[in-house]
Amino acid sequence: MPGDPSNPEYPAFMGWPRRTLAAVGILICAGGLAAALGRFSHAPMPSEADLANPGRNAPEGAYDVLGRAAASPEPGAVRIDAALVRRGREAFYRETFGNEVFLTDVMGMLDGALSLYEVSRALTLLAGRGTANLEVRVARPVTVGDRTYRVGELIPTGLDVEKGSLFPLGIRTFYDRGHVRMGITCALCHSAVDPASGRVVEGAPNRDLNVGLMMALAANTTAYYMHGSTPSLDPFRTDPGRTVATRSGTRERLPDPEALEAAAKVQAASWPPGSFDSSPDLVTNPTSIPSSFTAHGHPYGWSGHAGIGPFRGLSALNNNVHALNSDTTAQADAAPFLFGLDPEVYLGTLLQRAPSPSFRFDPQGGRTPSQVLRAADPTPDAPGLNSYAVLPSAPNANSVTTNGLVATSPGEPVGYANDAMSAFQNALRAPPRPAAADTLARGRQVFERAGCAGCHDGPAYTNNRVVPAPEIGTEPSRARAFARTEATLRPPDLYAAGTPFPVPPGTATLPVPLAGEALAQMQLAWAHAGTPGGYKVPNLIGLAESAPYLHDGGVAVGPGPAHEPGIGPLLDPAVQADPAESLRALVDRDLRARVVAANRGSPRAVTARVTGEGHAYWADAEAGVSPPEQAALVQYLLSLDAPREAREDAARR
Repeated sequence: MPGDPSNPEYPAFMGWPRRTLAAVGILICAGGLAAALGRFSHAPMPSEADLANPGRNAPEGAYDVLGRAAASPEPGAVRIDAALVRRGREAFYRETFGNEVFLTDVMGMLDGALSLYEVSRALTLLAGRGTANLEVRVARPVTVGDRTYRVGELIPTGLDVEKGSLFPLGIRTFYDRGHVRMGITCALCHSAVDPASGRVVEGAPNRDLNVGLMMALAANTTAYYMHGSTPSLDPFRTDPGRTVATRSGTRERLPDPEALEAAAKVQAASWPPGSFDSSPDLVTNPTSIPSSFTAHGHPYGWSGHAGIGPFRGLSALNNNVHALNSDTTAQADAAPFLFGLDPEVYLGTLLQRAPSPSFRFDPQGGRTPSQVLRAADPTPDAPGLNSYAVLPSAPNANSVTTNGLVATSPGEPVGYANDAMSAFQNALRAPPRPAAADTLARGRQVFERAGCAGCHDGPAYTNNRVVPAPEIGTEPSRARAFARTEATLRPPDLYAAGTPFPVPPGTATLPVPLAGEALAQMQLAWAHAGTPGGYKVPNLIGLAESAPYLHDGGVAVGPGPAHEPGIGPLLDPAVQADPAESLRALVDRDLRARVVAANRGSPRAVTARVTGEGHAYWADAEAGVSPPEQAALVQYLLSLDAPREAREDAARR
């Protein structure tokens, strides 16, 4: 019958809900407007009424003064009000700071195995159903190591699409006079569709986001090579005719573009789903994507490197994503001390394979790489391609910005969107995970008896400390990610809140307080002053949303009756870690030993340095904890959905 959905000739859109049909109509109208005006962009933002976690925390104070809560304004104060939180939510879902240029024109995310057409096709075929793992067909064959992805093969991207939407969460699509670009926002990694309810969980890590593989399938993965284990370009400099003029007036060889690309793809593809390598330290060491349930959870970043400045370092973490990770061209001036490379060699390496002719560097073209970049740069007054306010310390790091840049949206004060996102993230609570009161009470008793509260104390179940890597016993390389910045580190400073952007010439900065114990903790977090580097004591809010565990995501146990240990099963984004079993592996030494052994047997996990080792604090039979008590402890940990005071207030009510 013509109206029967089982009929192969039945149009897919006839089964769509009205909301989706309305969205299609809006897109058609928007397309006509874009054709008329030449520009259009869109990023989805879910209705607050449709969230799985609409509850909110109250702010700590009326103002934030460079990381200190205050009741009245002072120099450097950010007012925390409803308008700031609203802007933070909007920025969380829609603000790219311009990274669509790097991701599309330089890295070529849509010019490799994944194409705009195939992404659009996959979204259309959802017919409004929504998904936690968008599958996209391969458009062009791409080889990664010994694996070739062939045309028509389905790639599990881990991209989340809300029910009734035509766009993935965390992706902003731009149409600009015939050119389509895609940029990323914070929601890409820090929001997720709950498969059970179909609702969006704001602040939850996207546990199956296959970002490493998507980068490996891009046209120019080399643009991110410094986040992989490529300690030197020398083995790739095999063509004596492929040279570039350095800033010192000499000529140096560039790496063979195809050979380096092949190596970069292998490194990026090793990242397990739900992880990301945010450190340009020439070492492959991705970390598990953290949640954004951040209230009272300072310092931020797995090593605790974001520990000072507005919102106790949370704004520094937000800034790091866009000032460092979403535009690697911004690091050119820092390349001599970060990578031992002349800036022109560094840029030439990144731009040799750029899919956009405007950004592609040709060694025979008569222009230096920086000249090529400057000619196409949408932000010529700042380093890199994104929208930045430049501190006097740039390109050197200071303890509130890893490269002296502050990602800023045009038309807003310097860093306003970063601070607004901090206020919004601190308001987020995890979805409630109820359990029997007697089970939770017994679990809390085990938590205290086993000594967990010694570190996981305070409002967010953390003592807000950085622990030396050897003491915690986990894989150490990520803890030393910022060690190379020590020789050029500058005293921490920022432009005052409200400073207009672009910054007027001669505008002074404010010093950010850093002394005493805070200085010692930052030195440990950055692996400076002879320290081995460290990892912060994470907060425990939202553990039900954030399996697998530890900084590398290595404490993983798969779902199902077999409960297969190790990261191996999770390398398929269709499989998610079981939170309860993974938490049990965190505290049970026998199960952990099986997890660690399984990780050692996975070549991909070994490449990515995912071990699951460390944090040898046990609540098992050998520690005098019975299986029922251990089960109660796990249920207690999974129930932690808000800061302690909020939970206690709710219990009293």
